[in-house]
Amino acid sequence: MAEVLPPRTAAYPPLRREARVIEVQHAGGANRRLRVEVPGWVGSEPGQFVMLSPGGGSVQRFDPLLPRPMAVYREQGEEVEILLKVHGRGTALLAELLPGQRLRVVGPLGRGFELPAPGEQAVIVAGGTGIASVRSLAAACVSRGEPAPLVLLGARSAEDLMGEDDFAALGVRLQVATEDGSRGETGLVTTLLADALAGDVRQRVYTCGPTPMMARVAELAAARERPCVASLENPMACGFGVCLGCAAPLRGGGFALVCREGPVFEADRIAWEGLP
Repeated sequence: MAEVLPPRTAAYPPLRREARVIEVQHAGGANRRLRVEVPGWVGSEPGQFVMLSPGGGSVQRFDPLLPRPMAVYREQGEEVEILLKVHGRGTALLAELLPGQRLRVVGPLGRGFELPAPGEQAVIVAGGTGIASVRSLAAACVSRGEPAPLVLLGARSAEDLMGEDDFAALGVRLQVATEDGSRGETGLVTTLLADALAGDVRQRVYTCGPTPMMARVAELAAARERPCVASLENPMACGFGVCLGCAAPLRGGGFALVCREGPVFEADRIAWEGLP
């Protein structure tokens, strides 16, 4: 049975709202930017997420039945932006929404990132759809001042890469790797991390992306005695710890629910070999 632990107290209580679609923009390849207006939205912590259900309003949609968890990519007032990749029925429906249409939003949910200590450099490593989860973290670190965060982004190809221009606009130190060499360095983003951790700078490592990538990030950080936190992307159906579908195995035994105790965890708590 999953270990059900209370979530960390959040600065922003979750809302249940019917949101209005402002626009859906193509963002390269299968990537899309979804901007919605959420009545009463007052903000979120870096790394928190929302549950989205297409088909709010007068015409209810129950296909797919379950909502989809999505990271809060950017926000301004009651406007919330989601950066997503179309890879199934639920994300395809979100990508097909038109301006003025409605969808159901629950959030912000989960435990977000804690910022690095004063004088400690954030090293942010993200790949695939995990890139969407760390932009707000990078922005918060920039607002804190020096040292500037180092952001390492990875993808299979330039077409798959999410949000590069948005990160560059923040003023972070940015490096990119693609597996096919079509953008940045050729190879895995973890190769960039190995070089980034080689010095004696005070650093804190943050990561989100495919499980093998995060496991390798955790391994490299531990070898260099750098604290490391990871934002897990386990599938979930409710976002509140009711369905128990997002349980993650812990190194010390038992499980934690990603939606309640996470999605952000100290990387050394996770039994990476037990995650899909």
